[in-house]
Amino acid sequence: MTTPWLDGYELVVGLEVHVELTTQTKMWCGCATTFGDEPNTNVCPVCSGQPGALPVPNRQAVHDATLLGLALGGSISPRCRFHRKNYFYPDLAKNYQISQYDVPLVLDGRLEVEVERDGELVTEVVGIERLHMEEDTGKSLHLGATGRLHGADRSAIDYNRSGVPLLEIVSHPDIRDPETAQAYLRELQAIVRTLGVSDARMEEGSMRCDANVSVRRPGAELGTRCEIKNLNSVRSLGRAIRFEALRQVQVLEDGGAIVMETRHWDEEAGVTRTLRRKETVTDYRYFPDPDLVEMTTTPEAVERVRAELPELPAVTRARLAATGVPRAQAATILAGGMLTLLDDAVAAGAAAPAVANWLAGEVTGHVSAGDATLEGTGLTGAHLAELVAMVDEGALSSTMAKQVLAGVFESAGTKGPRAVAAEGGLEQIGDDAALGAVIDEVVAANADTVAAVRGGNEKAIGALVGQVMRATQGRADPKRTNELLQRAIAAADG
Repeated sequence: MTTPWLDGYELVVGLEVHVELTTQTKMWCGCATTFGDEPNTNVCPVCSGQPGALPVPNRQAVHDATLLGLALGGSISPRCRFHRKNYFYPDLAKNYQISQYDVPLVLDGRLEVEVERDGELVTEVVGIERLHMEEDTGKSLHLGATGRLHGADRSAIDYNRSGVPLLEIVSHPDIRDPETAQAYLRELQAIVRTLGVSDARMEEGSMRCDANVSVRRPGAELGTRCEIKNLNSVRSLGRAIRFEALRQVQVLEDGGAIVMETRHWDEEAGVTRTLRRKETVTDYRYFPDPDLVEMTTTPEAVERVRAELPELPAVTRARLAATGVPRAQAATILAGGMLTLLDDAVAAGAAAPAVANWLAGEVTGHVSAGDATLEGTGLTGAHLAELVAMVDEGALSSTMAKQVLAGVFESAGTKGPRAVAAEGGLEQIGDDAALGAVIDEVVAANADTVAAVRGGNEKAIGALVGQVMRATQGRADPKRTNELLQRAIAAADG
């Protein structure tokens, strides 16, 4: 099958996704894994590679890796071992990485993803070759006048990240377009967050993606692949794959040959650039780590972990769709970690679509707009249920409800919607007697507009509704105001 925009070529993509686990300590030592701490403060002889330091596996990391492997439909190896993957790089303190090679923890998974094609959702299946455990490297900081890799006048290294538990999920080369690659990454991110094994924040590096890209004529052998390293957003992944595929086609059409290499994605320029020739398995000189014994996992242990699996995103989306929540809103809620809020609000009596509107709209917007976190808002499912109820019963207009929600955020959840509305005088006026007095004044003061309404100009009543809204500072119920205005005009006419 050719890829339409590749002029007779087929795109072939495999992804390698790295996920940092949110364990309290590192993979082989007791150093903290806190993101953002002062550089080189979470370092010890083990994670800095000092002679004689001995690694000890992190039990929670093994558990979390097993949980993710089961969520991806993989088989848990009864025996696996750790190897030393040898290569020199400044941010790799030991000059080797403890990883897994020929006997990883998880084999043969799969992930179903939904891709929109011609207005319809199509399910694609991406096979997962393996999931293995390893440790993260430190972080190189290239400093200087430009602050960029090319042109920096010095480099510094922060070893805080060195040794943080890292999982690598390697897909089969089953992906044939950028959209499927993006859907795969989004779905994997949603699963990781649902399991709670990582925050999967690509902007902070706790989830990173490498894309192996090649092109071929349909039916031909797989082409020479190039690896695009450290893509840090779903958008970048799609753009990088598209550019690299077109670049490779152009090279082949010009009579050249693709060189297997590692390439860097320049987000600003929208191009990939050569970093280095691609290493092979031989280059890494894998051998079993002599400081770590073989790790065993019994069937009983696997089943205990399997029993912990929560409802996975695909099942959740189907459940929400059955309640009337649109697919796009469900995806936003899952990605934002807001499912518990929705479920709690529904349990408190609110309709799922109404709650989803608030979560995917105002709540997501508030969290995305600044430094706020969802936890920092103090918002609860009970708050959302109360807000929806006030709108449904006519106590709040949609505009007022947004103001009330902002008040809940401002109080960090210490005040609920009813308390915020009462303190701010934001309740909607729906009482006929109170509205009637204002309406009588508006009708008396706008004789020409009233005459226009009587003459058949139905749109003119909108101006009168506006007058009432201004007089009540937006607190009048627009629907009831319209009804009472028509009644008052008809009565005066009679």
